Amino acid sequence: MPRLWGKGVLASCDAATLDYIRSLGVDYVWFTGLPRHATGQPFVKGDPGSPYAVTDWLDINPYLAENPSERMAEFSALVSRTHDAGLKFLMDYIPNHVARDYQGSIVHYDYCDGDWTDTLKNNWDDPRTFDAMLEILRYWASLGVDGFRCDMVELVSSEKLGRLIEAVKTDFPGLVFVAEVYGKENYRRYLDAGFDLLYDKCGLYDALDWVCRYGGTAESLTWNWQFLGDMQPRMLNFLENHDELRLASRKFLGSASRAYAALAFSLLFNDAWFMLYAGQEVGEDASESGDGRTSIFNWCAPRMLGDLHASLHGEGKLDSCESAVLDRYRALLELAKLPVFRSGKCWDLCYCNRGSAGFDPQRHFVFLRYDDASAWLVACNFSDASAELTVVFPEELGCVVGDREPVRLSIPSWDAVAVQL
Repeated sequence: MPRLWGKGVLASCDAATLDYIRSLGVDYVWFTGLPRHATGQPFVKGDPGSPYAVTDWLDINPYLAENPSERMAEFSALVSRTHDAGLKFLMDYIPNHVARDYQGSIVHYDYCDGDWTDTLKNNWDDPRTFDAMLEILRYWASLGVDGFRCDMVELVSSEKLGRLIEAVKTDFPGLVFVAEVYGKENYRRYLDAGFDLLYDKCGLYDALDWVCRYGGTAESLTWNWQFLGDMQPRMLNFLENHDELRLASRKFLGSASRAYAALAFSLLFNDAWFMLYAGQEVGEDASESGDGRTSIFNWCAPRMLGDLHASLHGEGKLDSCESAVLDRYRALLELAKLPVFRSGKCWDLCYCNRGSAGFDPQRHFVFLRYDDASAWLVACNFSDASAELTVVFPEELGCVVGDREPVRLSIPSWDAVAVQL
């Protein structure tokens, strides 16, 4: 979210910032809160307002520019810097609603959904809305945007959104559309509509939340994988985003290190994509916030995000805790870049290790990633106690691991190990 980085302007997302992001193995950067949103009005939530209450879809927030009158030129410069760093550029698209002071061609009702009192719901039954939305997406794509994270798509007809995606991809076939979808029963419908990736919020995220915070069984990870089936490669895994609690916050896990098992699973199991939220990799804990979230409504200065910016620009250093978290993230992100983890096959080994020494199906998860060149064993420990596991392999994996003896692993609490076989 550019308003939280450096001086809070687009120029702060400079070459040093983008080179750092690229060094983590990132492919796409989702810049949140760019289109001009409502601010300074009585209905606005928070100080600057929510980036999800858009006033003008063809403009950029003036406060994001060093020179507000040149804000579109500064936006184009950010797109160019992002591409020069070898990264693709994502931005928000919000099909369901606009700000209460919206001025434009989208037709909307005079009411809002739920408590989004700073917005008005869009009327997709009026064909003028479709035409306006197509103009909006084509406009940003023509400026070099590579894709869109699409907000709350379940509140809009999948058929209409499918037609919209098809129409804009006629001119810009390389665009990526990422859908925020919550109901697992709707996954297939929105993938069939043409979305490239879906949030696995009510699947993997909620399963890991249950395991890590409430003592839920690790078997739920298998159940979610079985449910997804052939949809798995089009899922977007995440442990944080602007809506969710920070992992290290007092409201969630209380420590970034308690998320390493969940991180390893999200990154390394199967071939879903993964989203990393700014500052997560240094253990940002939203200590400036009362609800464990980095606010999207108010001006705020997350301390660890500030420390990261300072360290990248020679203005300070990460402390020992922040550096340790970043080192652990880098190690797992490096693994995730290997071909075997990016596109290799995956084998859930939990079913054949129920009777293995030290293995607890409620708290442990083990799996194999393999391709023609290599095989890796990964074990996650969702427990307060360190684990000593003996992992066996089924006969049907003999063509991959051969006549291999069981592997003995030592795993710290709330952590994971990955070993090449």
